[in-house]
Parts: sequence; structure tokens; C-alpha cells
Amino acid sequence: MTVSNLSGIKSLIVDMDGVLWRGSQSIGDLPAIFDKIAACGLKVVLATNNATLSVEQYLAKLSSMGVLLKDWQVITSSTATALYIKHLHPEGGKVYIIGEDGLVQTLAKNGFDYAEQDVLAVVAGMDRQLTYEKLKRATLLIRSGILFIGTNPDRTFPTPEGLVPGAGAILAAIEVATDQKPLVIGKPEPAMYQVALDRLGSLPHETLVVGDRLETDIAGAQILGCKTALVLSGVTSPEAAYAWSPPPDLIAPDLDSILKKITG
Repeated sequence: MTVSNLSGIKSLIVDMDGVLWRGSQSIGDLPAIFDKIAACGLKVVLATNNATLSVEQYLAKLSSMGVLLKDWQVITSSTATALYIKHLHPEGGKVYIIGEDGLVQTLAKNGFDYAEQDVLAVVAGMDRQLTYEKLKRATLLIRSGILFIGTNPDRTFPTPEGLVPGAGAILAAIEVATDQKPLVIGKPEPAMYQVALDRLGSLPHETLVVGDRLETDIAGAQILGCKTALVLSGVTSPEAAYAWSPPPDLIAPDLDSILKKITG
């Protein structure tokens, strides 16, 4: 798709890791980038598969980098996971969690507290304090018939040092041990993007999804019919980007370059 075909864009759904930052290092001048988004009259929601931080923690991180957003503008796979379990169990309950504070806090905020037995589900995401005992408990619960939910399938996670194991690597270990595939909530599944579209009040063809990962950010957006822009500042190589089919509508080095292409 040519840039002229993107002239009807009214809203942006933007990934964070690999697009806005790597670890604690920002990618580009973020205050200037978000000022340009606002000046162009574009609405924006940030949607990340990273479940390690809560919405409040992401807002604080953005603020520390000079970007002020409202809570409705940040969606995580923890948020989507909590909404999914709440749909199944409106009354709340206990869940076993492999994950970090962001996931634990988001689930608790929606009525689902951590427990190691008599649980409604095993919820697994990225956990940098992962132990064999955690994997063992999850395996025993899932093998007893408990629902296995994964926050997101990202196999790797971009850091300043390079790519490290992500949530998908942990899900793979549990899947091998249990012979049970997880029910994955995050991208490329449609739940997160649908929440984002509802909050933006935007139709798919009016919305540009910006991400750094083909098999989640871009694939999920293409399924819903959103327009897509891939940045090369995260996990995807140029060779992989140009080999992807169907191709993203735009491929550029970073978010700032995307904005220059669509706004002039």
C-alpha cells in the first residue's frame, strides 16, 4: 500500500517494547513524537503484549520519558487477560500466576487473587524470577484439568543487550510438560486490538497499527483489517520484514519515520 492510501488514518495503535523503547532506553525523542501525533489530530492508544507492568506503571514510565497519557490510552495483555477471565467468572476467584507484579496487580484489581490450589485458571506470562517450583506447580494444576491461559506468545523480548527469552518461551516449557496448548489472549489474537478500537471509537480501515513484531503486532492487525506499519527498531530484521506475506503497508526504521511518511 502506498503512503497516499494511508491518508484516511484517524487513529494509531502503537506497540511499546521495540517501538517506544528498549528496556529503559527511549527510541527517538518521544515527547516530540507524541506532540506531533497530537498536532496532526491523531488519536492514539498504546497496546503491548508485555504483561510485566500494570497500566499505572506504564503511565509512570511514559511520564519519566516526558510523555503524559491517560489510563484509557494504555492496554496490556494483562488487561485483556483479566477481562477475559472476568467474562468467564464475573464473581472473581483464585488463579495461579506465573508472572510479574503487573500481571498480579491487574488480575487482583479485577477480582482474581493469587493462590496455589483450588484455582480457576493457571495464567502464565513473562517472569524473570521463574523457578522450577513455579513450573512444577503450573504443570500439576494443568494436568489436573485447570484451564491454561497465556498472556502472550512473544518468544523473545528486546533489551539493550539483545533479544532475551519472552513469555512465549515460558509458555513453551509449560506446554511441553503438560501436553496442553495455552489459550493465548494477547496479540495476534483479536481481543486487545478490539478493546483499543472501542476506546478510540475508530474503525479498522481508519486505524494504523505500529509494531515491531510480524507474527503478533502485524499479523493480528491484518486479521482485523487494520492498516499496518512495521518498525525495524525492535526484533524484526529487514530481510524478514520484506519477506512477510501479506506485506505491512509501511516498513520504516522507527516510529518517527512512520509519522513523517503519513503526515508529511
